[in-house]
Amino acid sequence: MAELLFWPALLAYGEAAVAYFGEARRPGLPGRLATWGVRLGWLVQTALLALQAVRADGFPWSSWAGSLNLFVWLVIGAYLIWGCQARFRLLGLAVMPLAVVLFALAHAAGGTGVGHERHYSTLFLVLHVGLVTAAFAGFTLAAALSALYLWQERRLKRHAVSILRLPAPSLYVLDRLVGRTVLVALPAFTLGIVAGLLRLRSDGGSLDALMALTFVTWAVYGSFLVLRVRGWHGRRAAYLALAGFLLVVVMRLGLPVGHFS
Repeated sequence: MAELLFWPALLAYGEAAVAYFGEARRPGLPGRLATWGVRLGWLVQTALLALQAVRADGFPWSSWAGSLNLFVWLVIGAYLIWGCQARFRLLGLAVMPLAVVLFALAHAAGGTGVGHERHYSTLFLVLHVGLVTAAFAGFTLAAALSALYLWQERRLKRHAVSILRLPAPSLYVLDRLVGRTVLVALPAFTLGIVAGLLRLRSDGGSLDALMALTFVTWAVYGSFLVLRVRGWHGRRAAYLALAGFLLVVVMRLGLPVGHFS
């Protein structure tokens, strides 16, 4: 059953990714097709996650591959809040190709299956894996918004003709959304880290390289919010959000190497 849900979701996400490239060249129908691809794919993936939750004994996304599956769902869910509006459609160029690759990777590693064994309590996994994964999704969306900000700023400076052909949010709106997204994601990240540290203390474990990188990432996004209060907006804030996202990418790739599965 899980296989029957995975392939339609992947196909819908793939269609959306291709259609967004068509939207960038000729706005109109490709953008609408992409929007429906995102919506349908997300609904099917939601059904897949629901099936995993029903058949699992506790939290079903504790493995690296499982958390990657959940991560894709959260990123696209956050994007759907306003990303399917016409002026935000180009954001799909950054979100959907990445979602397709990561969703396929999660499937190849077994993250879309059912009945995985868990080694930690459900409450801990919800607080640690769930909150950290949700925060990663927020940081990813902030990075996509930052990339769109830098691209839009460059178009404006060049007085590009595509400004009239390809609608995009104003720089002010993009900058504000980046700040709000990080403001929501960082507390979730903080709570997830605290849950992990409490569990580490009770188990008598020690810090590893991934956890050290986690603290560095927290410091980067914490600095992002502090600097915004002190007047850091626009291009500088966008670059800092992208720098934080690079750390998130390293952590996602490092999970199977130095952390629990």
